[in-house]
Parts: sequence; C-alpha cells; structure tokens
Amino acid sequence: MMKRLLGILLMMGGGVISSQAQKISSAKVPAQVKAAFEKAHAKTSVKWEMEKSNYEAGFTLNGKETSEVYTAAGSLLETETAIRTNELPAAVLARLKGKKIAEAAKITRADGTVCYEAEVKGKDFLFDTEGNAVKH
Repeated sequence: MMKRLLGILLMMGGGVISSQAQKISSAKVPAQVKAAFEKAHAKTSVKWEMEKSNYEAGFTLNGKETSEVYTAAGSLLETETAIRTNELPAAVLARLKGKKIAEAAKITRADGTVCYEAEVKGKDFLFDTEGNAVKH
C-alpha cells in the first residue's frame, strides 16, 4: 500500500514538474548551444533546462543568479539576472505599490531591449523601463 501511494505521489509530482522547464543533462544540449555559452562564459558551472524548444543555461555571474536562453542553433535570445526588488525602476515599483514582490529580475533581450520581471503571488509580471506591462 505504501509503495503504491508513493508511486502515485511521484507521478503527480512529475506532472507538476513537466508543466515547467525541464532539467536536462549537458549531454542532451546541442554542441552549438554549449559552444555559444562557453564562448561567452568559459569555465562557468552551468545547469541546463529545456524551455519550450529552447535551452536555458542557469549559472552565477558576478555573484548574481543568471540565466540565458538559447535557440537550438545556439543563438542567444535573452539574459535574465536576479535583482533586489528595490532595484526595479521607480515606474515599475509604482505600478506594484502595495503588492508584495517575491522576486525580481532584469531581462535583456538579444536586440538590447530591457524589461523587468516581478513575481507577485506566484505570478510573473513583465514591465518595460517606464512601468508599462509587456508580454514575454
């Protein structure tokens, strides 16, 4: 009975995990993706995940939790860097006034566009530097 219950719980947990980014081994990351990451961040410890059809590299850069998203061809799509909530632009903080921000990040897209992500009540909200909502 206990093994059966454990099996059911593991399957349920696996369903939750599968709806989010999937951790993958470095061996499953295409060579061109690993080469692009290594070129930018030689000798950096990295953990890989699948994000839809793209590859996300999670690592620490200058003491900050950072991730980069690459296409299967090795093109960088965006870099996300964790920031303190008080580092969000004043316009973003004004939009979220009175709300508890659990986490914040600065996202720089490959074209140089910057937006900010704020997690409130388990949901991620994206804003431009002027505090306008944007889609990811």
